[in-house]
Amino acid sequence: MPAGGRPTVRSRRLGAALKRYRRAAKIDQSHAASVLGVDQARVSRIESGHVTARILEIRVLLDAYGVSDAEVLRKLEDLAKRSNRRGWWLEHAERLRPDYLDHISLEDDAAHIRVWAQALVPGLLQTTGYAESVIRSSPSYVAPERVGQMVKVREARQAKIEEGGAAYTAILWEPVIIHSLVPAEIHQPQLERILEVAERPNVTIQILPLSAGTMAGEISAFASFSFDEAAIVEAVTLENLRGTSILEAPEDLAAYTLAFDQLRSAALAPNASAQLIRRALQRS
Repeated sequence: MPAGGRPTVRSRRLGAALKRYRRAAKIDQSHAASVLGVDQARVSRIESGHVTARILEIRVLLDAYGVSDAEVLRKLEDLAKRSNRRGWWLEHAERLRPDYLDHISLEDDAAHIRVWAQALVPGLLQTTGYAESVIRSSPSYVAPERVGQMVKVREARQAKIEEGGAAYTAILWEPVIIHSLVPAEIHQPQLERILEVAERPNVTIQILPLSAGTMAGEISAFASFSFDEAAIVEAVTLENLRGTSILEAPEDLAAYTLAFDQLRSAALAPNASAQLIRRALQRS
C-alpha cells in the first residue's frame, strides 16, 4: 500500500496506465479481476492508486490486455518498485503539504521538465535570498521558523537539474527579469544565477517578450513533466492559493503541451534571452 494510505504520484501513474490499457482492450474491471483471481475492488484500488499492483499482477494484466511491448512492461514494473520507495523529501513530510510532496515526486522522476513562469523565477532556478524573500511574502502564511526548512527543500530540489538528471526548459515572461518583485540586492544575484544555470547543457532558458502581446496573460504559470526520452507530457502542475493541482487527463495534457509550444515559439531564442538578462543586469 502507498505510504500513509493515500495514493502516491507513482501509484496513481501506474494505476492510470493499467486503466488505459484495460479500456483500450475493451475489458471491464470484473473481467480483469477474474484474470487476476481477485475481487473487483482490488482492481479498482490498483487503478485509483490506493494500492500498488504487484509485479506478477502487472504482467498478468498486460498479457490479458494484449500488451506485449517489453518497454511498457519495464516502465510499469519500475513504477511499481519505486511506488513506496522513500524519497529524500519524505524526511520533511510532516511539515510539507501532500500536494507539494507530489510535485517534488514528479520532479524527481522526470526526464524532461518544462516551466512557464509569469511573475516569479521558478523554484529550480531561485537563489537562497530570492527563495527566502518569496516564501516570507507568500499569501499562504509560512511561520518564520519554517522558512529556513522550506528554503533547504527548494535547494535540494535544484540538484535534479544541477546534476543533469533532467532536461529543463523554462520560459519566463520579460517582467520577471526587468521588473523585480524583490529588492535589488536580491534581484541582481538572481539574474546572475539564471545566466549561470542557462550555461548547463541540459538547461534552456527563454524569455517571452512583452511584444508577444496578450499570450502571457492568457496562460497561467504551470510546469509539465515527461518521464521518458520521448518527452511526451504525462503530468502538469498548477500553483494556486489552495496549493498544487496535478492534471493527468489526456485532454488537459494535450492543452498544456500545445500552450507550451506556443509560448516557446513566441519566446526569444536562448542567446537573445541571455542578452536581455545581461542588459537588465547592467541597468540594475
